[in-house]
Amino acid sequence: MTDWHTLARSRGRPLVMGIVNATPDSFSDGGKYLNPSDALAHALEMVDLGADIIDVGGESTRPGSQPVSIDDELDRVIPVVSELSSASDIPISIDTRHAEVAEAAIDAGASIINDIMGLRGKGMMDVAVSSQVPAIVMFMHGTPETLATDTVEGDVLEVVRNFFEERIETALDAGMHKNNIILDPGIGFGVTHQQSIQLLENCTSLVRGYPVLVGASRKRFLAEMFPGMDREQASVEAVKVAAKAGADIVRVHDVAMTLDALLD
Repeated sequence: MTDWHTLARSRGRPLVMGIVNATPDSFSDGGKYLNPSDALAHALEMVDLGADIIDVGGESTRPGSQPVSIDDELDRVIPVVSELSSASDIPISIDTRHAEVAEAAIDAGASIINDIMGLRGKGMMDVAVSSQVPAIVMFMHGTPETLATDTVEGDVLEVVRNFFEERIETALDAGMHKNNIILDPGIGFGVTHQQSIQLLENCTSLVRGYPVLVGASRKRFLAEMFPGMDREQASVEAVKVAAKAGADIVRVHDVAMTLDALLD
């Protein structure tokens, strides 16, 4: 069972999770990797560049996005996960909010569940418990359809802290092992730009004792946090902030730029 915090500390930097969006409509690279062979090639390129984890997703969750069918999501991600698991020993994360997709991806070789719903969807907690793989429990206010119009009111740090405490208690009561719980503060998911900055800067102070993943890459709040900077460089600067705050994993689009910054 992987101790993500210890592994990150042993490398002297956060672990780098490379993103593969096998979707037609993701906010920054939708359509580029919809073909499974293109998605696999992109994943293997990131492995060669030094990624520690590959995150494969088949449904966009950008603000205003619409759900896709389970069959479509499976068609997009399972060939990629299967081929990647055969070609590399790298841990593969399945980015999905659907239990059926998570279970099929684990059967195909994925070893981490990355769930924007925080294991609240039908059957997802059961899959996490029965498979005993690590699960990334993300905070999200509202749904992908409402992210741009409905944001957290009040103290966002307290709201996210309370969410994590409830989800951790529920997961442990359901039978998850503590070491299989990874927390993601959900930067950009139903929060304002200023709240995203707060979450980034305080990502590891919300609930102690659990590894933390930060996903700030190419998100809109970066224009406010780093005015005048192009989005790729701003993403790298956000990784530096996350690393300084003690994040254990950073989820990024540009693996090479990220590692250059972390190893500098």
